[in-house]
Amino acid sequence: MATRSGAPAMPCAAPYPAAEREAVYRVIRERRDMRHFAGGHVEPAVLERLLRAAHQGPSVGFMQPWRFIRVSDPALRRRLHACVEAERLRTAEVMGDGTAQQADGPAVQGAGRQAEFLRLKLEGLLDAAELIAVALADGREAHVFGRRTMPHMDVASAGCAIENLWLAARAEGLGMGWVSIFDPADVARLLGLPPGAEPLALLCLGPVHDFYPEPMLARERWARRAPLASVVFEGAWGRPAPWLAAEGAGQGAPAACGVESADGDGRRAGPVHPEAGPGGERSDG
Repeated sequence: MATRSGAPAMPCAAPYPAAEREAVYRVIRERRDMRHFAGGHVEPAVLERLLRAAHQGPSVGFMQPWRFIRVSDPALRRRLHACVEAERLRTAEVMGDGTAQQADGPAVQGAGRQAEFLRLKLEGLLDAAELIAVALADGREAHVFGRRTMPHMDVASAGCAIENLWLAARAEGLGMGWVSIFDPADVARLLGLPPGAEPLALLCLGPVHDFYPEPMLARERWARRAPLASVVFEGAWGRPAPWLAAEGAGQGAPAACGVESADGDGRRAGPVHPEAGPGGERSDG
């Protein structure tokens, strides 16, 4: 076989065996943003394995901006929980009982849904076996490679590390929930972060009784997952990609190259609202 230029093609790397590929796609499909935990504990060797997986995540310019802080002091957990609870109530106030308006922007997504929001379980800080805080390191301004025009790539890189940890935890049979409802200044103070470092996530981690069969916010009818065709374009924004399979087809591991993935417990919060945009789990769901 030749390349488009007519030159002989170099051999391609071989894919993993089918069963191993399917295991990768399965853990992606079945990962959940967990809020309900079963207590218990996580063995130190398993915790190290998970953090090593996170640390092997990709980062722009190989900057590795993530820092992980294990929170084992119950009193500190309670103080962090109080931060989350305070922000939960402030968020509910913004949603209000009618149309909320940002000072400098459009109406807040979810406005008028205060009661529904307050019924949602948003965290498991006091229930999970482990609590891991993730922060962006100080001194990130020294990393220019890949960030000169997009400085937020440090956040994107840390998100990759968190996703690695999430998928590895699911493979280990452990649940994980990413909590981002807090005031960063309060959390930074409680965790003793140096100037320039920023808290990004509080990760609840540990055994669960079972995993939600679908994302919790979908089950609670807060939001829906967008169809793949609505987020994949060909050549320009909004131009449909004709090569996409019909929705729901081709799930699981593909025969060789290419990807197609699909995707708890709790009370229903009411009917789906038209303003509930297509959503996955990273709106704390």
